[in-house]
Amino acid sequence: QFPFGRRLPCDIYWHGVSFHDNNIFSGQVNKFPGMMETVRKITLSRAMRTMQDLFPLEYDFYPRSWILPEELSLFVSEVHTMKDSNPSWKPTFIVKPDGGCQGDGIYLIKDPSDIRLTGSIQSRPAVVQEYICKPLLVDKLKFDIRLYVLLKSLEPLEIYIAKDGLSRFCTEPYQEPTLKNLHQVFMHLTNYSLNIHSGNFIHSDSVNTGSKRTFSSILCRLSSKGADVKKLWSDIISLVIKTIIALTPELKVYYQSDIPAGKPGPTCFQILGFDILLMKSLKPMLLEVNANPSMRIEHEQELSPGVFENVPSPVDEEVKVAVIRDTLRLVDPQKKKRKDTHVTVPPKQQRLGVQEPPGLWEVSPWQGVDEMSSKVPPKPTPSVILCCRCPSSKQAPEASEELPDAPKSPEASLPSLCLKQVFPKYAKQFSYLRLVDRVAALFIRFLGVKGTTKLGPTGFRTFIRNCKLSNSNFSMAAVDILYIDITRRWNSMGIDKESGMCLQAFVEAFFCLAQKRYKSLPLREQVSSLLEVCECRLAALQGKRLLWGCG
Repeated sequence: QFPFGRRLPCDIYWHGVSFHDNNIFSGQVNKFPGMMETVRKITLSRAMRTMQDLFPLEYDFYPRSWILPEELSLFVSEVHTMKDSNPSWKPTFIVKPDGGCQGDGIYLIKDPSDIRLTGSIQSRPAVVQEYICKPLLVDKLKFDIRLYVLLKSLEPLEIYIAKDGLSRFCTEPYQEPTLKNLHQVFMHLTNYSLNIHSGNFIHSDSVNTGSKRTFSSILCRLSSKGADVKKLWSDIISLVIKTIIALTPELKVYYQSDIPAGKPGPTCFQILGFDILLMKSLKPMLLEVNANPSMRIEHEQELSPGVFENVPSPVDEEVKVAVIRDTLRLVDPQKKKRKDTHVTVPPKQQRLGVQEPPGLWEVSPWQGVDEMSSKVPPKPTPSVILCCRCPSSKQAPEASEELPDAPKSPEASLPSLCLKQVFPKYAKQFSYLRLVDRVAALFIRFLGVKGTTKLGPTGFRTFIRNCKLSNSNFSMAAVDILYIDITRRWNSMGIDKESGMCLQAFVEAFFCLAQKRYKSLPLREQVSSLLEVCECRLAALQGKRLLWGCG
């Protein structure tokens, strides 16, 4: 640990909260630039809404959401319209502060008029969502799932999902929301940090009982009752991949700003916490994504009034230790070096019982979590290295020099990886969803100034000219008006005071251009058609520039 900073370059940098070190020029960092901002409730809701506009059926796993205070009037009018069209509809809504965590500031309402319109809503924006009133119950209790997802790479996109997670239970039997029980947080909110203060919270040494259990124990229980856990697991994998696809455009903008292409810099990876709620029908619903999921493997126990002691939590230890350990194994900086040396184990060592580590844990989304197989031949991987300086290859002993009675390598005794690759493994099934990714590539191309996240008016005009999108019906004066209107509105909504057009504003402008050009098509086809035009014309322009360069 380096509480006062470091002097020597490292292989792996493990930051506590966010990517904040501008002096890293190599190695790997466990945080992506901008991840905390990207998964905030408002930013996540906007990203999911964009995807729902393009792919409504594919993104029906995220509750309908409105952003406060800017969409308060829209929220009120839409709710009243829906109630008028369906008088039997009696919804419940949940209000979540944008920057809140651990259940802080969350409350339930039955009507838009119940929103707390004190000064806090202006200074502390929030998201209001439809509350899922019919969750799956276990032992009459509501629960959610915390799954750990490793985003190992952004370009190319590489995603892993842990084979097990945590199930976090409420501590009061669930009842559908009424005006009388809306305030009962131990009944409706699954946050561990809230329920641990309940007198009914149960700390258990078993992973199958108590107020916090393993997700695999829930799957086993569901399977024993005839539930299709293979389909459930497949749906969860799909939810995770689609959510990451929705987040990557914003992340790429932050990434190019902090780590510009062509300059020395680290690569990044990050462990994310996905909070998922199962409906009674076993349909998984995304609640939120946590950029800094807790990795504590102990909890506080009150020995006497005011006197606490940290005691181990077997459930946390079983799940989280494996996630951390196998993340380090996957990003091991020595792995490629070891492969390049082609070190082989001598026959004598094989006779002495030196084992190769097990292969990658693989499971089809149509298999249960217990149906595991190693489909690829096992490959030797080195022990985890987390160091200040890369050791010289001269210092590493040759495998053939190992003594006959030498102990097995630490890697050989480790279990198979608990992290399963789901992308690019299933890329063919989901690549068609990456339309906004392509829009973001256009945005980044015309940013011009390295290290910025906002597109200026000159960059926007250059984009229009190079893609030949202006004509007699859409003049450059109209282009300027479009830029000013959209940019001014988006800048008034955000806390970032930097002038210029942010990515979300550019996406809105691009959608507007697509709708003007292809009026008779659905939005998805409009956007896809305009992307093809832009990419084709930019490729032709690039080809001409290459020819001019050769001339």
